[in-house]
Amino acid sequence: MLFLLCSFGANAQRFGYLDSEKILDKMPEYKTAKAELDKQAQIWQTEIETMQKKVIQSRTNLEAEKVLFTEDMLRQKQADVEKEEAKMRDIQNRYFGYEGLIFRKRQELMKPIQDKIFAASQKIARKRNLSFIFDKASDFVMIYADPTHDYTELVVQELGLEKTPVKNPKDKEQKDQKNKPKE
Repeated sequence: MLFLLCSFGANAQRFGYLDSEKILDKMPEYKTAKAELDKQAQIWQTEIETMQKKVIQSRTNLEAEKVLFTEDMLRQKQADVEKEEAKMRDIQNRYFGYEGLIFRKRQELMKPIQDKIFAASQKIARKRNLSFIFDKASDFVMIYADPTHDYTELVVQELGLEKTPVKNPKDKEQKDQKNKPKE
């Protein structure tokens, strides 16, 4: 029985977490990528808005002049306006739709940054003998996170984003316990 208890304790898995949003905020390449992505999105959005104004103007003109057209001419003009609308929707989907150009551009710009964070996290996990590192900023719901298991600053340091040495998160907890007023 004692052997089983000892072996269970020896196989206990260690874990930690990090906050990728904090890390990204400190990365200059992320800020550059985000600015580039925002700039491209604004260019495409302006193009779509211009097309949208043109479609609205065409529809307004058609409504104002429809009494002057024969039935065939009216159908042709309506078809032309509908083609403009369809073209605008197609371009909008191509730029901003599911797996559109903005999605691909974001992946292209973010992959090297994510790879850097992953590599640094992996190094920290190996150095600290961690079995798991969770991302506090992801969709994974973390109800409570003990700050002693927060490895964000160590990853930031590993990436060379801060020059000040970061201590083990457990050192901070021990210091806080010493400074805590006694009840």
